[in-house]
This record gives sequence, C-alpha cells and structure tokens, in this order.
Amino acid sequence: QVQLVESGGGLVQAGGSLTLSCVASGITVSLNDMSWVRQAPGKQRELVARIAADGTKTYADPVKGRFLISRDNAKNTVYLRMNSLKPEDTGYYQCSVGVISGRHWGQGTQVTVSS
Repeated sequence: QVQLVESGGGLVQAGGSLTLSCVASGITVSLNDMSWVRQAPGKQRELVARIAADGTKTYADPVKGRFLISRDNAKNTVYLRMNSLKPEDTGYYQCSVGVISGRHWGQGTQVTVSS
C-alpha cells in the first residue's frame, strides 16, 4: 500500500523559506518519479517540481531558481526546499507518485506566504 505523508508547511513572510518533506512507504522514492504539486484557492492544481528516478529535476517556471527538490534514499523521503517565497506561492502542497496501481497523493500541507 502506497502512503505519502507530507509535513513542513506553515505561515511564513514573503522572502522567507520553508522545507516540505514527503515520507513514502510502499514504494521506493529512488525508483520512481516523485512530484510536488500545489493548488491555490480558485486555481487549478499545478506541478511545482519533479525528481525522476534517474535524478533529473524539473521545475515549473514560477519557481525556477527559488525551489529545490531533492530526495534522501536512506529515509525514503522527498523534500522541497522553498526559498524567496512569494504570496503567490500560497497553496496546498501535495506529494505525488504514479505507479502501476495508479497515481497516489499525500494528504498535503498548507503553505501560506504573507506579504
């Protein structure tokens, strides 16, 4: 059974930083493409960052140069380091993985950036 558990969200002032964590069970993060997505109120869910099984990292244009996705294979955990946060980064962040059984999502964590 795939389970993803996010943590690390919170309230931060613009310009601040947060690190989100996604602890996985039932899958091995180093063998799968792991994604962070977010959804702001009234907006569609959007991909923020992805780390492929081969380690390739991709970012959405709005977060390039500010966010960093990484993984710790020993802890089976994926991270999203968010720097220089902006109010428009406010949203509900979820970790996601697609496997043969389908796509799985964590419960998510709220990030709120105040101006």
